Amino acid sequence: MLKIKEVANLVGISVRTLHHYDEIGLLCPDEVTDSGYRLYSERNLDDLQQILFYRELDVPLKKIKEIMSRPSFDQVEALQSHRSLLSEKRKQLDQMIRTIDKTLRFKKGEIQMSNQEKFAGFDFSGWNKHEQEARDRWGDEVVDKAAANVAGNEKEMGEEMNQIYRHLASIRHLDPSSKEAQEAIGTWFTFLNKIGTYSLDAFAGLGEMYVADDRFTENIDQFGEGLAAFMRDAMKEYASQNK
Repeated sequence: MLKIKEVANLVGISVRTLHHYDEIGLLCPDEVTDSGYRLYSERNLDDLQQILFYRELDVPLKKIKEIMSRPSFDQVEALQSHRSLLSEKRKQLDQMIRTIDKTLRFKKGEIQMSNQEKFAGFDFSGWNKHEQEARDRWGDEVVDKAAANVAGNEKEMGEEMNQIYRHLASIRHLDPSSKEAQEAIGTWFTFLNKIGTYSLDAFAGLGEMYVADDRFTENIDQFGEGLAAFMRDAMKEYASQNK
């Protein structure tokens, strides 16, 4: 058993952070002495490792608590998922470092660089970036079915998705409850159900995520500023009208 300061020194995080994790019920020490000292077991350290892996992948603390408190949570499966996602993240970071090095040489006049090469490594597709969050929110079965439907058809799916985004962006000045807006967002609902199974409640919840998560907002608003908020409102209205 380790005292809280020993855990903090071992891991490299602050005592205050560990206190916060305890207060929100994310990581509660297995033992507290009569004097009030928190004592952390080996199991606590394993849980802390999981928490820090999730944090490295930008998963919010509230979501981590929800994931790890599920009866079906399996540490080995979670570690395998962490490894896969971090490997993808490393590949992207390595590419971005190469882009920086190449850009520096270009600025010095040592090489030529195309506009396309200047953006190598940036990924705004959103699929890989949010796949784990989708699994956590709707389960592996829905995501695996979506992936199977998209496999071998990624180009066509991508083009169709972008067309829907562009159309929605062109009408984002309208009232989200208007007939035209509702017809357009209905197309988005239909598209999503080609690659998965989304209930009306899940559809409305996804719309909330478009605004609550800055990464979603940034990706969607590439098609037009304010599009994410417009889609959220339209999706919420669509779910309400069609229940």
